[in-house]
Amino acid sequence: MTAGTLPPGTRLPTVRDVARELGISPTTVSEAWRSLARAGAIQTRGRSGTFVAGPSVPRQRLRYAQLGTRVSELRGGPVHDYSTGIPDYDLLPSLTEALKRIGDARLTTSYLDGAVLPGLEEVLRERWPFPPERLTVVDGAMDALDRITGVVVRFGDHVLVEDPAFPPTLDLLETVGATVVGVGIDEHGLRPDALNAALACEPVALFLQPRAHNPTGASMTAARADKLARVLARHPGVTVIEDDHAGAIATAPPVSLGRRLPDRTVHVVSFSKSHGPDLRLAAIGGPASVVTAVTDRRLLGPGWSSRLLQAVLLELLTNPATVLQVSQARDEYARRRTALLDALDARGVTATGADGINIWVAVANQQVALLTLAAHGIAVAPGAPFEVSHLDSDHVRITAGLVRDGFDELAEILAEAAGGELRGSGPRAASHPRGWR
Repeated sequence: MTAGTLPPGTRLPTVRDVARELGISPTTVSEAWRSLARAGAIQTRGRSGTFVAGPSVPRQRLRYAQLGTRVSELRGGPVHDYSTGIPDYDLLPSLTEALKRIGDARLTTSYLDGAVLPGLEEVLRERWPFPPERLTVVDGAMDALDRITGVVVRFGDHVLVEDPAFPPTLDLLETVGATVVGVGIDEHGLRPDALNAALACEPVALFLQPRAHNPTGASMTAARADKLARVLARHPGVTVIEDDHAGAIATAPPVSLGRRLPDRTVHVVSFSKSHGPDLRLAAIGGPASVVTAVTDRRLLGPGWSSRLLQAVLLELLTNPATVLQVSQARDEYARRRTALLDALDARGVTATGADGINIWVAVANQQVALLTLAAHGIAVAPGAPFEVSHLDSDHVRITAGLVRDGFDELAEILAEAAGGELRGSGPRAASHPRGWR
């Protein structure tokens, strides 16, 4: 189709006809048709049949774009916006002193200089959860995932993700035409039994968040990582892509499947939530076959991430006062999460959020919850964009890291929004959340 052999408007044969001609299962053909439709290559017109699409087929709205709510239409602007998933800017270290210490840095002498400042690479390697064969720096975690996807994933490939998952990651995979398969999680991350079952589709990659999972706050333990690695060892064709988006503000220690599978684990560390979104920096470490391909491709685009910003990050990572400040921010986020979870638990609301800056709240009806909160001038993110398949109940995600005080008052409103069906008594619901699959 991309070669023009089948021009736009060509009617395709039926699934059964193709299956009969190729001697394969109709299910296999149907799955291929769905992948082509998701990528915008073909269009299904009901009983009229399936046709090759034209060059300007509009895509479905991004999941990422659905995270924001429209409180402004109800009240003239949200009073409290907890839908964003961003850090509290007052807890981020100031860049002023770091810039002063760098001074008039002349860090680029050639367009072909190394992509990573040597000093920064040394520090990153010391902190990496496993010895990476190659390491580079790119413009943020999503830039990293985008570029890794470009190396590892091809149109129609099966890719495993956590369910629920980070909406931009789902958007990215669907945009490149991958077939996304959700894998159930619990409070320790991916469930080994669910992963083992999902591997039957012969995926090329597994995307996961090793700690402070967005949206549930789950973190993978070392014991869980070992179990998952044993399952994956029987499937050598799967590349593991780990998105450590929370970085230094995560309470859980860094854990990686790269300890057991270093030759096919690509680990991404972001510094946006810990040191500042405008640094636009994330590090990629893993097998040279992937990282070198990313680095080489960038030579034909941006070339490298600003070495000036890399120097700022190096200063922030090694300055004792900044290290202390980031540690205090981590403790403050933990205090806020715990305070809100305790207040919700006291009101019988099911919620999880063991780490990171978000909590995942079960509600009787997502739309009712959003409208109820909006009536109080509170914006939260709907849960549906995070779902690969529908979970046991509806959810909303709240950026608890932005809630500085008034936890009881907010919990009272959230309990109202959650609905009577999810209210009860007993131990904290986070110990057996309904969102786990």
